[in-house]
Amino acid sequence: MTHFLKADDNPDGYKLEDILRAIRKDVIYRCTKIVDDSAPTAQLILSNNMTVLTLLTDAINLAEESTHLLQKEFGPPNSDGSPRIGEK
Repeated sequence: MTHFLKADDNPDGYKLEDILRAIRKDVIYRCTKIVDDSAPTAQLILSNNMTVLTLLTDAINLAEESTHLLQKEFGPPNSDGSPRIGEK
């Protein structure tokens, strides 16, 4: 069973890209709290967070691409929650 993602046993779960967007939003919010802090540690953390934001954006784009591929190949999600690919 998945805890967060949509699956046949978790039909009320989230799409991966939606979770990643929420995490990205939280990281951006945290960055706004330290952006003016000139302490070396704060600046290193800000730099690390900027790298994380880039990676999250890349992951969001990949997840969206997978969603589009599924939609194009198999149509909308099954109404009964069964998977469109993989084990059924």
